[in-house]
Amino acid sequence: MRYLLPLVAGAALVAGLASPAQAAPASNEWTADVSGRAVTWGGSPRTGLIELGSHRLAQPANAVTAAVTGDGVVDVRGLRADGQWTEWLEAPATLPVTTSTVETRVVLSSGKASRVKLTATQAPATVAADDVSVAAAGRSYRVYATREGLVGGTTANGHVIRSRDHFVALPSRRGLAGRNSGNYSVQVCASNGRCEWAPVWDVGPWNTKDDYWNPAATREMWKDLPQGKPEAQAAYQDNYNGGKDQFGRKVANPAGIDLADGTFWDGLKLTTNAWVTVTYLWTGSGPVGTVRTAAANGTVNVRSGTSSSTSQVGLAANYAQVRVTCQLTGQSVTGTQGTSNIWYRIASGKHIAKAYVAGVSGATAC
Repeated sequence: MRYLLPLVAGAALVAGLASPAQAAPASNEWTADVSGRAVTWGGSPRTGLIELGSHRLAQPANAVTAAVTGDGVVDVRGLRADGQWTEWLEAPATLPVTTSTVETRVVLSSGKASRVKLTATQAPATVAADDVSVAAAGRSYRVYATREGLVGGTTANGHVIRSRDHFVALPSRRGLAGRNSGNYSVQVCASNGRCEWAPVWDVGPWNTKDDYWNPAATREMWKDLPQGKPEAQAAYQDNYNGGKDQFGRKVANPAGIDLADGTFWDGLKLTTNAWVTVTYLWTGSGPVGTVRTAAANGTVNVRSGTSSSTSQVGLAANYAQVRVTCQLTGQSVTGTQGTSNIWYRIASGKHIAKAYVAGVSGATAC
């Protein structure tokens, strides 16, 4: 369930697609003319995003500053050694890794921007290596989930919400994947044992700068709260911030995640708002793969074993990334990625056919 600001709770902010690397010379100072670039608008209050794509640095760096002519702020992220991206941070930003490739985007609140100047430098690290990736599975917390609904509306990354859709919303654009991308995905598990793997395509509920899964040192707001506790939960249960969210609204439930209808009803088989266990998969390490289905709004069955005769224990949404624990030989399956008898274990007692998962490298035998 979403809440009004004035229309949609969590104020779905616009984020965008990961763009391919630009064929520009490597440099640590560069300028982008954005006056003629396409802007994706959405959310409430209305915001827009201009994708600037990836940029190769002449010298590795971990800090980026930005000067915008006109409206807007710049988000930046860096490419990690494992091929995954760091979270988006608002510039000026010190990234948790030193990198040779950064990606940037301009977030508009009104009006338009005409020019962006960016500079990358090497600064003292502000995040310990343990804060970047704490375990193979990633950080995991128990939070309250509500159903988003809003079929026909537009999410923060420009996706038009469909009936029985499969994605989630988190209350920070730091972990917001681009449209038709799952480089920020979660594993959500209900108390009935069912799980869904889904991409993060919206911002909310309640807050828009509450990356509660991060440690206090790097949390954007509410640094005095325990890691893993959403501000809305603290406001609702403990009267934190006078019981209000960052916009001054009275918090009516402790939600830390919104679930699209298909994730809520079909993936987790929920009938009402509930406490769930969420694993923020980009905070983990190890082999990853991307789920690909023939239908844009499709899902793949997650099974208790390595054949279609074993029980269905959840779903994995199209575009979602999954962390692969190990691989096994099982029933041969034909899917979008060809025919294979390999199955991936993506959690204890949870398996998915390789025939529907792209890009896995380095998976070991179970």
